[in-house]
This record gives sequence, structure tokens and C-alpha cells, in this order.
Amino acid sequence: MVDFGEIPDGLVEAQLRFNGDAGREFIAALPGRAARFLERWELRCTGPAMHGVTALVLPVERADGSAAVLKMVALDEESAGEPVALRAWAGRGCVRLLEHDAETGALLLERLDERRHLSELARRDARRAVGVVGELLARLTAVPAPAGLRGLGEIAARMLEDVPRAVGLLAEARERRVLRDCAAAVAEVAGEPGDRLLHWDLHYDNVLAGGREPWLAIDPKPLAGDPGFDLLPAIVNNFRAQEVRWRFDLLTEAAGLDRDRERARAWTLGRVLQNCLWDLEDGEVRLDEEQLAVAEALRGRLRGR
Repeated sequence: MVDFGEIPDGLVEAQLRFNGDAGREFIAALPGRAARFLERWELRCTGPAMHGVTALVLPVERADGSAAVLKMVALDEESAGEPVALRAWAGRGCVRLLEHDAETGALLLERLDERRHLSELARRDARRAVGVVGELLARLTAVPAPAGLRGLGEIAARMLEDVPRAVGLLAEARERRVLRDCAAAVAEVAGEPGDRLLHWDLHYDNVLAGGREPWLAIDPKPLAGDPGFDLLPAIVNNFRAQEVRWRFDLLTEAAGLDRDRERARAWTLGRVLQNCLWDLEDGEVRLDEEQLAVAEALRGRLRGR
């Protein structure tokens, strides 16, 4: 059995919390799975394990001496599309996929610099960091979505169906108004959900420094849809309410969406709606203040208030 140290507590806790018995099975299988792919792909561990909520990541060296990472994921609807998206992007604006095992979802990926996230640049220069995300989105969403990915149209339809029930859970008039306004914006564009390949989770910590390019995206949760649905993570990163408007403007300009900002606004409000509905499903009784502030800022911006 390969020795990569203890499985990180954070990964164990996340899997038990969100996936229950399935998460426990995933954690129990990790040592054997790591040994299997280290042997199969002729890899050698070169450092301690890293992790997110759904994956264990091992820094490795390949037989030719090149650096890579072995990523072992808990398969779900979101992670299942990752290799599909990475193949379609072929390293253009994102990490390169080197190997993939369809049965387990294990990935062998190009090694980037995990010590240098875009969040470091954001602390020094927020405008430049937002611009980097916009430039990456322009490249990533230029690619048509491959067949078989989950689609924004279905997601939007389900959200709109859930809104009446969700509004009934809210006591505050302001929160009910925001939820209805977001739903109204989505309803205007739901018939044309788009066909671009979206990353869906392009926040600062999912952008790493690379050797062949300054910044590259990692960890997509891909879907087919309109690029406007990809803007919100960079709007709420290191959130400041007074920055919502210029961040939206900069993102739409950098991503090439400035000629149809009304559509980008609608789908950004759709992302706010998605987050609010998820919070209510999880038992929250109040909407997140950041989401409310984004919705109110964008409504005011593009309605001339």
C-alpha cells in the first residue's frame, strides 16, 4: 500500500458531512486507489497530500521525470464532467489532462504551482485579478460545450419552479423582492440558455500560476450554457459591496460580453438565485447578505437607478 501520510481530516469531515456512507466508502478506498494508479501510470509521490471538499490530490513525478498531480475524486454530477471539459479545452486557459480513468474518475493532471493562487494577486490588485478571471473566461467560454454535459436550460427551469415555494419561506419583504426579481430576470432569458462550455466555479483559488502561462484554471464543474452564468464567483471573491458594479463591468468587458450586458446581468442574477435557493434548501431562514447586495447593485446599475 502506498504511503502518502494520513488522509487529511478536512477531506474526511467533508465527505462524512455531505456524502454520508458513500463518503465513508470513498475515504476507505483512497489508499488502495492511490496505490493502483501510482503503479498503473508509473508515478512516484513527491510530497504530502492536498485536498478540497471532494478530492484527494497527490503531487507526483512521472516516469519521464515530469511533475504532475494525481487527483482522486468522489464522483457526482458536477465532477463527472471535469475530464470532458479539460479535453475540450486542451490546456487553453486551463490545466492539461494527462490521463483519466472513467470507472473511478481518477485524473492525472499537469502540475501547476499550488502555492500561488490568484487570491494572492487579488490582495494586492483586485482589478487585475478580476481582469485575469475575465480573460480566462473569454478563452474558456469560446469553446462549444461537448454533448452530454448538464445544461443551464434544465437548471434554470428547475429554479423557476422552486421560486414560489422559496418565497413562501422568507419573512423579510426585501428578501422576497430580491428572489422574485432574480427569477423575473432569469425568466426573460431562460428560453436561450446558451451552448458555451462553462467552468461554473472560477473563483480566485481555482486559478493557479503555471509554467507555460501566467495563470490557468483548475477544478471545473462544467455545464453548457451562457457565459454570464460564470461571472458571480469573481464578483463575490473578497466581497466588497461597493465593488460589485465595476467588477461586473470589467468582467463583461474582459470576457467579451459587454455588447449584451443585459443578458449577462440576467444570468448573473440567475446565479444569485441558485445560491439563495440552495441556502433555503439547506435550512437557512435568511438570505445571504452578499447575494442580496449583488442582486440589488446589478438591478440598480442596469435599470439606471
